[in-house]
Amino acid sequence: MPNKTIYVSDADLPVFQRAQELTGGNLSAAISRALRRLVEVEEGRLAGFEEVTVRVGVAPGRLQRFQGVLLADWNRSTGESVEHYRVYRTRTGKFAVHTARPEGFVWTAGTEGRLTGWRKHVSADQQWGQTPATAVLEVFATFEELRAAVPAELAALVEAHATEPEVEDLDI
Repeated sequence: MPNKTIYVSDADLPVFQRAQELTGGNLSAAISRALRRLVEVEEGRLAGFEEVTVRVGVAPGRLQRFQGVLLADWNRSTGESVEHYRVYRTRTGKFAVHTARPEGFVWTAGTEGRLTGWRKHVSADQQWGQTPATAVLEVFATFEELRAAVPAELAALVEAHATEPEVEDLDI
């Protein structure tokens, strides 16, 4: 295996030492891993993709990261909540859909819905609570899979962008 010499400035030495600690003492593996990640991100950026980081799960959730191009940013309200959709085309040509729902409030009054009108507001039999904010990231291999999983209005919005080629070769 060829040897390469890397010169490290005194100011950067603590970073190299910490990288070596985090990788179990193998500085070469740390450098290779960092360079692989750098090349992947920069090649994607040069191809027009940006790095996307989203939160998933129950708030605060965990972070997931990928490279993609935003195709649609869409919101809708339902009877009970609001949904925020962001649809991306990934570097591998798939569709990533990030759906976020804010925390919600639930309230019921009366036993089995028998109380109506003003009576339900003064009933002693009331229940209420909050649901946490949630988010999911779903990945679809084809536009047809995406169309079956999202609201029709969102699918129509994405369709115009989804059917365009990623690269169009011009003979000019």
